[in-house]
Amino acid sequence: MDRNPLTFAPFLKRPSAYLPVVMSLTALVIVLVHIAIFGVAREADEGAAAHMWQFLMAGQLPVLAFFAFKWVRRAPKQALCILALQVVAALSSAAPVYLLKL
Repeated sequence: MDRNPLTFAPFLKRPSAYLPVVMSLTALVIVLVHIAIFGVAREADEGAAAHMWQFLMAGQLPVLAFFAFKWVRRAPKQALCILALQVVAALSSAAPVYLLKL
């Protein structure tokens, strides 16, 4: 039996758990909207969309570190599931940028 009463769903309600996911999904929406409006042509200079994507992706790193530092020891099973979800969200945001060479 699991000693920690926290389950996956209430665990995800903590800001340090869901903020990185929301930030990654927001970054993905920014990339998709930029592609829909301007296409995938390379630009001479990075625009506002690129800077917002970079800030969102870099800004979630301290939140991820805080979450891992606080919860991996207390509830490793739930924390690792949340961290996996955060990593999948970040990779889904980075995939179009990498694959389309934006």
